[in-house]
Amino acid sequence: MMPKQTTDVDRLVGLRITALRKARGMSQTALGTAVGVTFQQVQKYEKGQNRVGAGRLREIARLLEVPVSAFFEENDASGQPQEDVFGFLSAHGAIEVLRAYAAIQDDQLRRDVLAIVRTASRLGQGTPSVEATA
Repeated sequence: MMPKQTTDVDRLVGLRITALRKARGMSQTALGTAVGVTFQQVQKYEKGQNRVGAGRLREIARLLEVPVSAFFEENDASGQPQEDVFGFLSAHGAIEVLRAYAAIQDDQLRRDVLAIVRTASRLGQGTPSVEATA
């Protein structure tokens, strides 16, 4: 009998656990303790090296306050692919940027910050901003 091997689905579930855990500001240790495994086991789940059992995945979903389907669905409620969102959340610093942006209370300041980030993004891609070309 061959040993069970992890699949692309296992890796996808792991990436989503990572993104959702970080979005909640939870450490691997805290998540592991809450579901009864070591942080090393959580690392293995997140890297897709070990499969997450159904009962454990249900408990992780409860702790992260998402439905179990959030680990599998390919489209969000609007029909848009979720991979872009999860891919974005796994980018270094993305969670911190999102938290800081969400903490801004003033609508005008939020628009200004968004304009700065868009300009920085265009400059980082080598595309001049509208303001820079005017």
